Amino acid sequence: MEAPLKMSMDSLLPVAVYGSSISYFTGKLENYFRIKGIPYELRSLSAPHCMNLVRQNTGSTQMPALLLGDGRWMTDSTAIIQWFEAEFPEPEIIPTDPLQRFFSLLLEDYADEWLWRPAMHYRWYYPEGARYASSHLARELAADIPAPFFLKRWSITRRQRNGYTAGDGIRRDQVPGVEAIFHRTLEQLEAIFRQRPFLLGDRPGIADIAFSGPFYRHFALDPVPAQIMRQQAPAVWEWAARLANHGHRERAGAIMQGIPADWGPLLDEIGGDYLPYLCANVDAVVKGEKRFNAEIGGVHYRGARWSKYRVWCLQRLREEYSGLPEPAREEARALLQQHNCWGPLWRHPRLPVDEALCARLPFFCDAKMIDVYD
Repeated sequence: MEAPLKMSMDSLLPVAVYGSSISYFTGKLENYFRIKGIPYELRSLSAPHCMNLVRQNTGSTQMPALLLGDGRWMTDSTAIIQWFEAEFPEPEIIPTDPLQRFFSLLLEDYADEWLWRPAMHYRWYYPEGARYASSHLARELAADIPAPFFLKRWSITRRQRNGYTAGDGIRRDQVPGVEAIFHRTLEQLEAIFRQRPFLLGDRPGIADIAFSGPFYRHFALDPVPAQIMRQQAPAVWEWAARLANHGHRERAGAIMQGIPADWGPLLDEIGGDYLPYLCANVDAVVKGEKRFNAEIGGVHYRGARWSKYRVWCLQRLREEYSGLPEPAREEARALLQQHNCWGPLWRHPRLPVDEALCARLPFFCDAKMIDVYD
C-alpha cells in the first residue's frame, strides 16, 4: 500500500498570522516560521472585525490565529507547530531522538505555561512596563475602537492586571518570589548559552522556540526585565537576537547527544515548581473551583485561576512519556526522578480532560478549554 502523499507547502501559501507584534505566543510562532523557512504575513488582530472573524473560525479569540492559503484557520501555537512538523519535517525542529523529543517538549510546556507568569508580571506590574505595552496595544489592536487614547490604555492595563497578575494570584507581597523565577531562569540559561549557541547545540530546536515566547517578546522588550537581562545575562540577550536572526538556510551544525547535564537546573525548576502547579490546577478543576490557592516554590498564589488547557498540557506530557520506546522510557524515568519531576507528573491517576474540547486542535479550540483572558 502506497503512503499518502504529503501536501505541498505552496498549497498553504500565503500564510497570515493574526496577533500582536509584542505577543508572547505570536512571537513564538513567528520565530518558528522564520527558522522553518515558511513565509508569512503578520496581521494585527484589531478589534472588533478581526476578533469576531477569529472567534467564528477558531472557537476563541486567543492569539495567534493562523489563516492558511487554502482557507483553513488554525489556533494554539503548540498544536500548530506540531501539525507543521508532521507535514513538513525538514528542517527538523522537534528532535527525532525519542529522549530529546520528550525533554524538549517538556521544556516547551514549561516555557509556555510557567514563564508566562513572570513575563506578564513584569509587563503589567511596573508602571513603565504597563505604559509601554498599553500604548502599543492601544495603537495596534484597538485603533478601530472609538474612545480616547488614554481610556484605551487604562482599559487594557486594567484588563491585563485583572487577568494575569493580581487577578491570577500574584499579590504584592509575593512579587519578590515571582521575580525570582525570572532571575533563576536567567542564571540557568546564561550558563548554557556561554557554552553553545542554542539549547541542544549549534542549531535551534523546539525548546529554543518556546523560550523565545517570554524572552523575545517580553523580557527583551519590556523596560524592567530588559535592563536586568542586559546587565546580568548578556549571553541570553545575545541568544534571543541570534534565534530571531537564524534563517532556515543555516541548517549546518551539530546537535548534542542525549540530554545535556546543564539542563539539570531547568528540570529541577520544572519538578519543584511547574509540575506541582499543574497538580494544584488539576485539583481545582476536579473540585470545580475556578479560583484556588497554592504555595509553589515559596510563593503563595492566592486566587489563581484554573485552566482546563493546562490539564490538557499535563495529559500531553504523560502521553509523550508513555509513547517512548524502551530503553528511552527507563532513561527518561530515571532523569525525571532525579529532578523530582516523576512524582508530580503522575500524582493524579486520572486527569479531568474533556477530550471534546480539544479534539479538533489545531483547527478549532473550544473556548471553554482556555482561560477567559487568553
